[in-house]
Amino acid sequence: MSRREEYEARAEKILEPIMEENHFELVDVEYVKEAGNWYLRAYVDKEGGITLDDCELVNRAWSDIMDEEDFIPEAYILEVSSPGLGRQLKKEKDFARSIGEDVDVKFYQARKIPAGKNGKEISIKEITGTLKGYTKETITIETEFAEDYEIQRSDISTVKLTIDF
Repeated sequence: MSRREEYEARAEKILEPIMEENHFELVDVEYVKEAGNWYLRAYVDKEGGITLDDCELVNRAWSDIMDEEDFIPEAYILEVSSPGLGRQLKKEKDFARSIGEDVDVKFYQARKIPAGKNGKEISIKEITGTLKGYTKETITIETEFAEDYEIQRSDISTVKLTIDF
């Protein structure tokens, strides 16, 4: 387990009782370096949507415990946030909850797909479709090109809910 994964796992364990006590859902925890600063972020949600006051409540409780535990030697910024409208799907529960929803899938490398009845192929780095299913190794979406387009998860850099305005 990498240092990042260890920090995220320990932070999740600390957050679990806070989530249960307040009937919140812990969507994700990430430990990332951005613009020279380390961030330990928790994405939380609840039925009807998370509020700024909810985020503040979690941040205060989490910050106190993190100060006591003090298991991250580097300086970092602690953040609690909503996962947002275009939330990334990472965990099995994210995929299960999103069946039937439109998703944006980005690939690590461009890939060729058939584009129409004439047999021509096009090269794409991302695709949008309706999430129809998933396994540990694949996701299946319905696109304008195919009713059941199966994609290996190992080829995917991100899967996010599509934001419709």
